[in-house]
Amino acid sequence: MAVRKVLVVGGGITGTVAAIAMKQKGLDVTLVEASPVWHGVGHGITVQGNALRSFREIGALERMLPKAHAFTGLQLRHADGHLIATIQTPRTGGEDLPPTMGALRSDLQTVLVDMIHELGIEVRLGTEMTAFKNLDDGVRVTFREGTTEDYDLVVAADGINSRTRPMLGITHNKKPTGLGIWRVVARRTPDMDCAAVFHHGPQYKAGYTPISADLCYAYVLTDPQRPDNGLGAADEIKRLLAGYHGPFDSIRENITEADVMNFQPIEWLHVDDEPWHRGRVILIGDAVHACPPLIAQGAAQCCEDATLLAEYVTREGDIEALLQEYVARRKARVAGVVAASMQLADWELHPDQEGIDTAGLMADALQALTAPA
Repeated sequence: MAVRKVLVVGGGITGTVAAIAMKQKGLDVTLVEASPVWHGVGHGITVQGNALRSFREIGALERMLPKAHAFTGLQLRHADGHLIATIQTPRTGGEDLPPTMGALRSDLQTVLVDMIHELGIEVRLGTEMTAFKNLDDGVRVTFREGTTEDYDLVVAADGINSRTRPMLGITHNKKPTGLGIWRVVARRTPDMDCAAVFHHGPQYKAGYTPISADLCYAYVLTDPQRPDNGLGAADEIKRLLAGYHGPFDSIRENITEADVMNFQPIEWLHVDDEPWHRGRVILIGDAVHACPPLIAQGAAQCCEDATLLAEYVTREGDIEALLQEYVARRKARVAGVVAASMQLADWELHPDQEGIDTAGLMADALQALTAPA
């Protein structure tokens, strides 16, 4: 095996899953995270079955499920609250796994961080890779402090704002989608037991995902700039949700400033025509493919990247050839996800087009992902 010592750059879901998967396969793994504080963001996340499959592969799923909420369907509703249709979500992780799970991102991250420590993976917070040099049989890495170390492989999972990406000579950078999103963690009623998306309202759309027995992650897609209207976060979300009813009446009325909420413009990135690796340094996850959260495949594709890479780099053979094979396989997989997500974003921005079939496109995109990663 050509790889023994690995550096993982980035301590989010992608990096932690990669570090765990590689350590479990017998590799010596060090993880560095630029932030001095290591914890997950508190808002909710929707993860599809193929993400659950990756979590199960590393032994994390059974520790996540008790704090999360698994479900099978997606409700399409009118902004006035009435139910249009219920769609059964394709089981992208296989018939023995739930199609979808809602959770607090911080709860998932806590499980992964606990596993990192239990496995004895070295973690360095508050530092980052500032330069690298490919050697004949490894990589010499320079860290923020000016120190250098040699590794057999560097896995950069440092997100859409990756500092490693330009080091590899990649010219692609993140781009705006034209959409913004408000997220809030709110109380839910027992009948809100699956995801729901509300159309034909004053904003692009709104929706929610149940994430525990009594909480949901609610969101509203809006313009990418927050207006300067003097409103606090809670009042701004309430204003945006004023035209959404049914279950949203309860959500809206109970939002307070104490709730976890945030706003951000939605950006995207797709490195489709440039290599993801240079020598023994490879980018994975949002560092090379980040798309709007319109079919909830962001985390799933990142997790697939991580677990599949661990499989490839522990095979016998030339490591650069293995990395090339891995990248070709992953590029083919994520291309469909990015294309579907960006088509859905375009339909949100330009709803007067002919032939819009949001439910059909979502179903087709997810059905395609039932094939092995």
